Parts: sequence; C-alpha cells; structure tokens
Amino acid sequence: MKKFGCIGKKLTHSFSKEIHSRLADYEYELIELTEDDIEPFFYEKNFNAVNVTIPYKQAVIPYLDSLSDVAKRIGAVNTIVNKNGKLYGYNTDYYGMKALIERIGIGLNGKKILILGTGGTSKTARVLTKDLGAAEILTVSRRKGEEFITYEEAVKEHSDADVIINTTPSGMYPDCDSLPIDISVFGNLKGVIDAVYNPLCTNLVLNAKAKGIKAEGGLYMLVMQAVVAVEKFLDTEISKAVADSVFNAVLASKENIVLTGMPGCGKSTVAKLLDIDGFSVVDTDEEVEKRCGCTIKELIKNKGEKYFRDIETDVIKDISSKSCQIISTGGGAVLRDENVHCLKRNGKLFFINADFARLLPTDSRPLSDTADKLRILYDERIDIYKSVCDVIVPDMRTPQEEAEFILKARTELIK
Repeated sequence: MKKFGCIGKKLTHSFSKEIHSRLADYEYELIELTEDDIEPFFYEKNFNAVNVTIPYKQAVIPYLDSLSDVAKRIGAVNTIVNKNGKLYGYNTDYYGMKALIERIGIGLNGKKILILGTGGTSKTARVLTKDLGAAEILTVSRRKGEEFITYEEAVKEHSDADVIINTTPSGMYPDCDSLPIDISVFGNLKGVIDAVYNPLCTNLVLNAKAKGIKAEGGLYMLVMQAVVAVEKFLDTEISKAVADSVFNAVLASKENIVLTGMPGCGKSTVAKLLDIDGFSVVDTDEEVEKRCGCTIKELIKNKGEKYFRDIETDVIKDISSKSCQIISTGGGAVLRDENVHCLKRNGKLFFINADFARLLPTDSRPLSDTADKLRILYDERIDIYKSVCDVIVPDMRTPQEEAEFILKARTELIK
C-alpha cells in the first residue's frame, strides 16, 4: 500500500490532509514525530512521499540522497519523494509563496523587504525575494546576528520598507491576539504577506488591510505549495484552474459566516437556514447567557451594560478563533472595534439590513424594549453596521430568501 503524509511535531490544526484529499486520490496521514523519531523514520523509509513542516524542514536534510536546486539554495526541505529507496528533497514552499505574491499583485523588483523570522520559511522567502528582484532584503530576529537585524532596528532604521513578510508563528491559533510587529511606523508599506494560515486573517493582515495595504494570510500559499508537492509525489501536472478551485473549496470549508444586524432582524432564524455541511450554528447572546447563568436582561439589570459588553467581547474572542461556524451576533456586537477585528479573523460579516418597520421591541431585549429605544438604537447603529460589514443583505420578503442571498454572495466573495 502506498503511503503519503506530512511529518511534523504538532499537526493537530494542520489543513494538509484536507487539501491533499481534494488534489489527489490517495490516503494522506498526519504523522507527529519527536526529534528522536526522525532518524528511525528515515532509515526505515516506509513511505512513498511526505511533506515536512515545523520544526523539521532543515533537520531532514542529512537523511536525503538528493536535493533540488531550489532546496539547496534555501537550505530547507518540505517535500520528500522516495524513488526506489533514494530520498529526493524539494522545497515547494518557494512556489507557494511565489503564487501568493502574484495573487495579491505585489511587485518586488527594486523593493525593500523585511522578512520576520529565521526558520525554514524565512530562508524560502529570502531566496524567493532575491529571485524576484528585491533591491534590499533584511531578516528580522529577536536576537541580533551577522545576518539578522532586531525588531527594534527594523522599526527605527528601516521604516521605509516596501513589503513585510511574516514567517514567524506569531498570530497563529491559539495565540490569535499576538502581533509580530507594529506596522503603523512603516509609512511606505505596499504589501504584507503572512505565512500563517490559521486564523485565515491574522492581526497583521487585518491591520494592513485596514490601512488599504495589499495583504493576505498563508492559506493560498499552503494550497499552492501542496499542488506542487502532489505533482512531485505523482509525477503529474495540475492546472491552475484546478488548483484555484481547490483553494476556493478549502476556503469555503473554513471561513465563518458572521451575521450582524439590529435586534429582531432575524439573524438567528437566517443562521439556522444556512445549512452548510460541517458547519455549526453559534449565537453569541446564547453563549453569553450560558457563561453567566442568567438572561441578558437580568445581567444588564444587575451588572450594567458595560459588564455585559465585556462578557460579550470575551465570548466573541473565543468563538471567532475557530472556523466552520455560522455566527449570529448580538445587535450591539459591532459597536466595539475589537469584536469586529476578532470576527474578521476567520469570517466574513453579512449585515441583515432589515427595514425598520420589520423591527419590533421585545421585553427580553432591555436596550430595545420600547419603540422609542429601538428607533434610537437603529439611528445610532445603521451606519456602523454598513461600514464594518463585507456584504449588505437587502431587506427581503422571507428569511429563506436572505439565506439564499448570503450563500450566493459568499460564493462570489470566495471567487
């Protein structure tokens, strides 16, 4: 039986198995190895081909019989093919990162590049950016060295950088709140690339997009490097159309749908109508009540609105760190920038723009339990809803129509 897979130290949150299952018809295993497991694994050679991820992209090299030119130049391997007992090493991350750079339209010729991190992916970025004509390439490390500058130096002396490429795990799930560098000082920045793919958009990417800077996370890179890996595994060719369709399918299988809108606009009803295989429905108001052991009405009455909002933010932070969800938010969730930021890490925001006449005050919502309160909230929030959402869902006759509109709009966004 042919054996394919990915080796690494921790693979719990890897997307590789799903990606390979969409690209090729073979069993693909996630194989977690300790440092002590590496040597016997390669002496046994009980595999046809494997991918290699953190932290073994350099450690595997001594066990290989041959390296591709790109892998030699980089000094890191992420794809190994067993050909009649001889092990051949490749670096397909190079091609994945190249595809990502081309996808978001960042020209590197003549540009100044900052590469954050010093591991295998950093080495890949360094070789690739040189090949793409970068004028100056600086590797940024927590410790100063002959080949590295520090983060302090990057900020103080190289704030004119054109492109930042993050190859560190900063911002990766479950540490979604971390940030490798503050981009606010980089006034010349034209592009940001983050090799992290979980969450789909790290804080680094979101901060760049908020400034109108071209930016994207590492999912496209991950899929495109897998495409080249499969080509090596099976000695075949995969068209760009097929590769892009696989990326779209993987993104659709991960990206959350986040419903926003006024109290009573029908978010919970629409959420339940969005029947997507593998997705769960989560209601932030219900999660707040579970956490507090009382209704939101009781919570606000006893603790005040700020206390409720703080709990709501904690709930949103926890929920939004995960994928494959349809999230129905409370009416005031978008009032805090922090909440919006968290929700956009793994999701797209759909604002259900219900006509005011559809909205009715209810006793269970203390902030909108009268017509006058509801009107005030609507006037205060309508522009915020529109400004933070990715898609405005127009007022429709039925929740089913709104659900169908959302699914169609989501497909268009992913394309």
